[in-house]
Amino acid sequence: MNQYPWWKNAFIGLIVVLGLIYALPNLYGDNPAVEIQATHGARVNDATVARVRRLLAAAHLPYKHIGRVAKGVQVRFRRAGVQMRARDLIGQKLGPGFHTALALAPADPSWLRALGARPMYLGLDLRGGVHFLLRVDMHAALHKALVEDTRALRRALRHRHIRYREARLTKTGVVKLRFRNAAQTHEARRLMTQRFTDLAVTSGSHNSNTLRAVMTPAAIAARQHYALEQNLTALRRRVNELGVAAPVIQQEGQSRIVVELPGVEDIARAKEILGRTATLEIHMVDSKNSLATAVSNGAPPGTRIYDNRHGQPILLYDRVLYSGDDITNASAGVDPQTGQPVVNITLNGRGAAINARVTRRNVGQRMAVVYVEVQSHLKRDDQGVPIRGPDGRRERVTRKIERVITAPVIREALGGSFQITGIGSVRQARNLSLLLRAGALAAPVSIIAERTVGPSLGAANITRGFYATLFGFLAIAVFITVYYRTFGVLAAIALATNVVLLVAVLSVLQATLTLPGIAGIALTVGMAIDANVLIFERIREELRNKNSPQAAIATGFDKAMGTIVDSNMTTFIAGLALFWLGSGSVRGFAVTLCLGILTSLFSAIVVTRALVNAVYGRRRRLARVDI
Repeated sequence: MNQYPWWKNAFIGLIVVLGLIYALPNLYGDNPAVEIQATHGARVNDATVARVRRLLAAAHLPYKHIGRVAKGVQVRFRRAGVQMRARDLIGQKLGPGFHTALALAPADPSWLRALGARPMYLGLDLRGGVHFLLRVDMHAALHKALVEDTRALRRALRHRHIRYREARLTKTGVVKLRFRNAAQTHEARRLMTQRFTDLAVTSGSHNSNTLRAVMTPAAIAARQHYALEQNLTALRRRVNELGVAAPVIQQEGQSRIVVELPGVEDIARAKEILGRTATLEIHMVDSKNSLATAVSNGAPPGTRIYDNRHGQPILLYDRVLYSGDDITNASAGVDPQTGQPVVNITLNGRGAAINARVTRRNVGQRMAVVYVEVQSHLKRDDQGVPIRGPDGRRERVTRKIERVITAPVIREALGGSFQITGIGSVRQARNLSLLLRAGALAAPVSIIAERTVGPSLGAANITRGFYATLFGFLAIAVFITVYYRTFGVLAAIALATNVVLLVAVLSVLQATLTLPGIAGIALTVGMAIDANVLIFERIREELRNKNSPQAAIATGFDKAMGTIVDSNMTTFIAGLALFWLGSGSVRGFAVTLCLGILTSLFSAIVVTRALVNAVYGRRRRLARVDI
C-alpha cells in the first residue's frame, strides 16, 4: 500500500544526487582573476598564454592557474592585490589589441566543471560594486533626428531645383518651409510625401506658400526605440573598455537603463565615461575669408566660428568631411618627439578614402578635428532649486559643446590612420580613445540614481543571509521534530533536500543571487513546511477516525495533495506577477520564490512520501505510527 516501485525510488535518489552535485560548487567560493580577450582583429592563442606567463614571471607576480577559456585567457590569483597589479601590467604590455578585465573565477574543482556544474552568480549587493540608473534624454534624440531630417530635406530640395526662401527647424520641433510660389510649394509637398514619410506635412496657417512638418507618432516611437538600443550598445562597449567582467546593462521602462558594475574601483571615471556623449567631426579650415571680419560681421555662408581648446576663435567650413562613425580604432599614446599625449586613429574604408582624397587635394591647408559632446543637466531657478515640469518630473537642459582639439597643416596625403595632438593629459587621451572606440551615444544620458556597495559589505550580506536561512531552517526542524516526532524528522530531511534542489536549479540556470534572492530562499524554507503540516494533520485526522496506520498514511498523502497544490499555485501566480511587472531585485526575489515553490512541492510530496515509505511501508501489520 505504501511502497514505491524500485524505479521510482531510483529516480528520486538520482534527482537528489544530481541536486547535491550541482549545488556543491557554491561552497568553494571564488578566486580573483584577470580575463584577457582579443579585440580589433587580434587573436588569443597559446602564444598569448605563454606571453602572459612570461610577463607575470618577470614581474614576480604569483598566480594560481593560467589557461584558455571560452572567451580568451584567464589567470587566477590567490590575493586581490596581485590581481590588480597583474591587470595593469597585462593591459599595458599587450597593447590596445587586447581587453583585460577583473573577474571572479569559481574555485570549484575541475571534476565538477567537467560535469557542467557552476556556482550561481553573485549580485551587486553580495559581491560589491556600483549601480547606476540612467535616463535617456528622448527630447534630445528627437531633436537630433529632426535636425538630420531638416538637412536632408534641404539637400533634396536643392537636388530637385525647388527654390525655398526658408527651411528651418523651430524650437518647438516643427520644420517650417517657405517658398516663392504655389507651384514650388506643391512640388515640395509631393517630394516630402514620397521621400520623408516620417514627417506629417500640413499647409501654413497664414501663408499658402508655407509648409509645416512634424514627426509622426510612429516615427517618434521608432526614433526613441532606436536611441535606446543604440545607447545600450554603446554603453556595453564602454563598460567592456573599462575592464569590468560580468556587468549588467539592461533596459528598464521606456527611457531608462540600469548599469551594474561589480567590483569596479574607479567610480568617478565610470561615471564620467558612461554619461558622456562624445564624438569627433573633421572639417576644413576656411583660409579664404578673414577671421576678424567673420568675428565682427558674422560667419560667411557655409562656414562657422568655433573655439579651440584655448578659447580662441577659428573659422571652419560647415561641411563635415567624416565623423566618429568612420573610426574603427583609437588608442592613447605618447608622441616620441614631443613627449605629449596623442590619440592614434584608424579609419574604416569610407573614412580612409575621404581622408586620402581631401588631404591630397588640400596639401598646405589646415584640417581641424572638432570634439563634439552633448551634456544634459538639471534646469534650476535663481535659487538653484531644480525646476519641475507639468508632469512633476525635473526638467533638463541639453547643451552642445563643440571645440577644436587641433588644426594642423596638411603636409602630405594621409590614408586610413593619423594622430590627434593637442590633448591636455594622458588621462584625457585615454578617455577620448575609449569613447571613440565604443562609439557615441545616440542621445544624452543622465545618472538619476547611484548606489555603491563595498566588497566588505557584500561579504557581510552573504554571511548574514546564510545564517538567517540556517537559523530559520534549524528552528523549523526543531519545531517540526518536537511536534510530529518521527514524521517531523523525515520532514526536516525533505526540507534540507528542498534547499539543496533549489540551489542546484538556480546554479544550473546560472541565476544571479542577490540579497532579495536569499530572502526568497529563506521564505521558501518557511513555506515548504506548510505542505508537510497539511499532510501530517490529515494523517492524524484519519488515525482519530480509527483507520489503520497504513491506510491513514496513504489517505493523508492522497487527500492533502489537492489542497497543497491549490495553495502553492496561488503563491506561484503572485510570483509570476512580480516577475512580469517587477524589475531588478524584485525579479530576483520572484525567480527564487517560484522555483522554490516547485522544489518544495517535489520535496514535500514525493521525497517525504519516499522517506515515510522507507520507514513504515514494509510493515504489513503496523500497530501505530510516531506522529
